[in-house]
Amino acid sequence: MKFPRLLGRVAVAAALITLSSVPGYTQQQDVGDEPGLVADDSYVLPPEWQKQMVYFRTTEAPGTIIVQTSERYLYLVQGNNRALRYGIGVGREGFQWKGLLKISRKAEWPDWVPPPEMIQRQPYLPRFMAGGPGNPLGARAMYLGSTVYRIHGTNRPDTIGTAISSGCFRLVNADVMDLYDRVPVGTKVVVRQRPEL
Repeated sequence: MKFPRLLGRVAVAAALITLSSVPGYTQQQDVGDEPGLVADDSYVLPPEWQKQMVYFRTTEAPGTIIVQTSERYLYLVQGNNRALRYGIGVGREGFQWKGLLKISRKAEWPDWVPPPEMIQRQPYLPRFMAGGPGNPLGARAMYLGSTVYRIHGTNRPDTIGTAISSGCFRLVNADVMDLYDRVPVGTKVVVRQRPEL
């Protein structure tokens, strides 16, 4: 008889709907990929994730972006052992990477086209979403080489300092707009999983 099986499916669906309506509940794959959610502009980043000038030793030239995945910080090298440090969200386990790329393109309020790999993992995502306040890429995006990865804003400011993305680096919208205005296309981007000693 199919009726008990149908009731079981209805119960599971009802439980998922109930859980998803609980504040703070999200499945891991859903966090940060929330099309249509408008960022809470009243959210205040904890002090450790707020943009600030810091002491930072490097041999990289001023203007270089260095992403320290393990620290969850992005540094914009200023020279004289100084850098602007931004708190970021990074890739979740299995989606972290390292390498040397350049910013190949910049966009204000970018459209979002999830890559096929993301659609395969998360088939519920839209295939296209026009740029705007409810777009998961936020206010600005800087595209990294010919990869699917970007430095971009977010409509989930509470995810800064966490590892939940599919490999992109996200900043709160105010910070990504600040960074966007400071770096041109062609900027060198160094992604490290651990700080250099």
